[in-house]
Amino acid sequence: MGKRLITQARGKGGPTYRARSFRNVGKTKMPSQFQGVGKVMNLVNCPGHSAPLMEVEYDNGISCLVQAPKGIRIGDKVEAGGTETNKGSILTLQDIPEGTSIYNIESQPGDGGKFCRTSGLSARITGKTGEYALVLLPSKKERKFPLNCRACIGVIAGGGRTEKPILKAGSAHHARRARNKKYPHIRAAAQNAVDHPLGNKRTARHAKQKPVNRFAPPGAKVGKISPKRTGKRK
Repeated sequence: MGKRLITQARGKGGPTYRARSFRNVGKTKMPSQFQGVGKVMNLVNCPGHSAPLMEVEYDNGISCLVQAPKGIRIGDKVEAGGTETNKGSILTLQDIPEGTSIYNIESQPGDGGKFCRTSGLSARITGKTGEYALVLLPSKKERKFPLNCRACIGVIAGGGRTEKPILKAGSAHHARRARNKKYPHIRAAAQNAVDHPLGNKRTARHAKQKPVNRFAPPGAKVGKISPKRTGKRK
């Protein structure tokens, strides 16, 4: 009898395919809307985030954990709800001048930030029309955001993270294991016959790869799933 496919095992959520989230420092989210001055208390490294994080404590006792911008230091002052465009400050889009680099942009007012949250990313305000601000995202697409949405000032630190060579397969394994990513990715034909319907050691030909019904069970739903046509085009 065959085994479950890797996709089935991942869906079950066993310990092998579960992210080690208990090691994460916390959830990154901007605090609720208020006006005050805060201080950067610490810069921390979190395995579940691609960028370094900063712990900010405000004068009213509220503390939060957000992505650290490039050039920030422990002890720096940041504002929330003001007009000063210091690195790490949280302002509404209507108070941020055009051309300013921003990150952690809210999609709806008060959601804590949804756009530009990865290391090295930043967006830029290109214009303001009526009740919306036009923001140029890293994907080169321009998107409209309500003016009362908030964002952080600066460019997220850790921009050269992807430029460092991995060099060892073990390093890639541990980096992906922290985020519940399967590594290495094995072709179906390269697996054993017990692990996949297309796997065997006798041949690499896909002679067993036949059209599969759209309503087939998960263990058999591999290969050509309900194709419109098969064979070479004439």
